[in-house]
Amino acid sequence: MRSMLSARNDRTSCCRRLSRKGVAWLADISLHNPVSISVVDESHGQSNPMDKAVLEVSAPQAGDELDSFAIPEGLDQHVTLIPSKLRLVSLAAFILQKCKFETDQKMIVFFSTCELVEFHYKLFLQTLLSSPGAPTAGHLPSGSARLKFLRLHGNMEQEERTAVFQEFSHSKTGVLLCTDVAARGLDLPQVTWIVQYSAPSSPAEYIHRIGRTARIGCRGSSLLILAPSEAEYVNSLASHKINVSEIKMEDILSVLTKDDCFKGRRWGHQKSRTVGPQEIRERATVLQTVFEDYVHSSERKVSWAKKALQSFIRAYATYPRELKHIFHVRSLHLGHVAKSFGLRDAPKNLSVSAVKKRRTNLKRPDLHKKTQSKHRLAEVLRSEYSSGMEASVAKVKKQNKHAEPGAGQPAARPAWAVGKK
Repeated sequence: MRSMLSARNDRTSCCRRLSRKGVAWLADISLHNPVSISVVDESHGQSNPMDKAVLEVSAPQAGDELDSFAIPEGLDQHVTLIPSKLRLVSLAAFILQKCKFETDQKMIVFFSTCELVEFHYKLFLQTLLSSPGAPTAGHLPSGSARLKFLRLHGNMEQEERTAVFQEFSHSKTGVLLCTDVAARGLDLPQVTWIVQYSAPSSPAEYIHRIGRTARIGCRGSSLLILAPSEAEYVNSLASHKINVSEIKMEDILSVLTKDDCFKGRRWGHQKSRTVGPQEIRERATVLQTVFEDYVHSSERKVSWAKKALQSFIRAYATYPRELKHIFHVRSLHLGHVAKSFGLRDAPKNLSVSAVKKRRTNLKRPDLHKKTQSKHRLAEVLRSEYSSGMEASVAKVKKQNKHAEPGAGQPAARPAWAVGKK
């Protein structure tokens, strides 16, 4: 690299929104007498509104190194705490609130996996957009045709990703559902809202995501969606000088009162009046029913929802160790999480091959060896349908160890069957 760069006689600039050692290293080997220009206040957080466009935030990186992150001054950061069973309707309500009832809104919604992006993209296309032949077209919100949904993730072909990028960049409105493939290196102009439906795994990831809005002096807003059990994550962000204000779930769901298509039977023939919390919840139930009816309209769609649920739980198990006390699979109410995928019940089987493998392992006499126990524990923690019952199964196995041949062993109960309902 040095030999190639030394043969060139160009004027080169290395630009990066976040200061990293990698940029300094690249400049050191490629630039002659480089000059560093920074727009960040050296006082680290003390900014002058007249001539400073960014605030300084410090976040720990690998090796306990501190890195500098720039948060635009025109960015308003919010958080909302929503139970798992209301996550899907709350996300849909927030999209309707900003992109249907407000003008010139451009939103990016971040998910943790490609499967989650595909699931929500197809679901919202068929349930929130008016389209000929749509199974729920008669129950869609009026004026929803103005909504535009796009998706972007790593499993798409490069040509398709480029086309989506160009379309969203040149659109004045729209909703882009994406993974972190869109969190870095993309300049998407005029984005007004960033929604983090899947919580980021680090402050750096959080900063990269919200950095897609409030660019070049413009204003923008961000919303982080958490479950009540994940509320401590707000304190984790605050420890890195990232402060967010709360938006109440009821304020998000109240947008459903603006469209009569969400009226429940109880309120269907009543004239307009003051709307209370009970009616808001009932309207949310109407929207949830629309999602569930669509998902359960065919076996293929149910299978597709199950795969998305499996993807979510596997991704949830990958949070770093320092966040495990906040994001842990065991803290999930699987029945409620299933609701957020339009499933009426928690699936008993998400992976048929995994279930067959587990039943086979239960018959092996050497199952309780220490090395295999460690391997099994790791498997259980990764399992999308684990409820911690494997220990109980092992005890039953041990008690029946000396049973007569042919007496049979009690069948292991699926973990879904013993979860909360």
